[in-house]
Amino acid sequence: MAGRAAVPEVIWARPERAGRGPRPAYTRADIAAAAVRLADAGGLDAVSMRHVAGELGCGTMSLYNYVPRKEDLHELMLDAVGAEHEIAEPSGDWRADMLRNAQETRAIMLRHTWVPRLMAGVHGFSPSTLRYLEHCLACLEPLDLPYRDKTELIALLTGVVSAHTGNEIATAERTRAVPWSEEEENAVRMAYLGGQVATGAYPRLAAAFMEQAGEPVDMAAVLRRALERVLDAFDPERC
Repeated sequence: MAGRAAVPEVIWARPERAGRGPRPAYTRADIAAAAVRLADAGGLDAVSMRHVAGELGCGTMSLYNYVPRKEDLHELMLDAVGAEHEIAEPSGDWRADMLRNAQETRAIMLRHTWVPRLMAGVHGFSPSTLRYLEHCLACLEPLDLPYRDKTELIALLTGVVSAHTGNEIATAERTRAVPWSEEEENAVRMAYLGGQVATGAYPRLAAAFMEQAGEPVDMAAVLRRALERVLDAFDPERC
């Protein structure tokens, strides 16, 4: 592949421009913004080096001078949307601060629905991500735990948000892809489940369904309860 490095490299360690010569026509921010626009409009599959080059009005091969690999392009994209995190002054209430951070992460993912597909450790050290991690550790300063536990807590919260929000997004996208409404889809599925439960083969599921009958599912509330339980596991006052 064009631009493939002979050894592993990190895009952030690569100079954005050489010390000499003409100023590059595009910045990494320009490239990231173009890729994010494409992904927001058509999903991650709409992002290719050719499409990004077209969005910028340059040749595909010239784009490799700025971004050697598609993986690097993904890092630029995640860094760009990661900058949307509001780095507010910690309040002193570490639980409230971390809940706010997690809910803000969910909001970013709902604005940029392709983000959960790219959540992986390999993309975990961009400038925006490092800035966010440092902020989270500042929020956790009142928590009397070693940094190892604090970084595990941040990772767990991010994982819960990513999994939960990714499922929300996938459900919404699947619903949009068919000619019926989400309510019609749910009605058919609930009718099937009701029939299966009524056979008596699943008494515990029957009790669970009866307990929740008629209650609408509030996905934001479900996520908050999951996040609270993760926080409880690290809270010395609740362990």
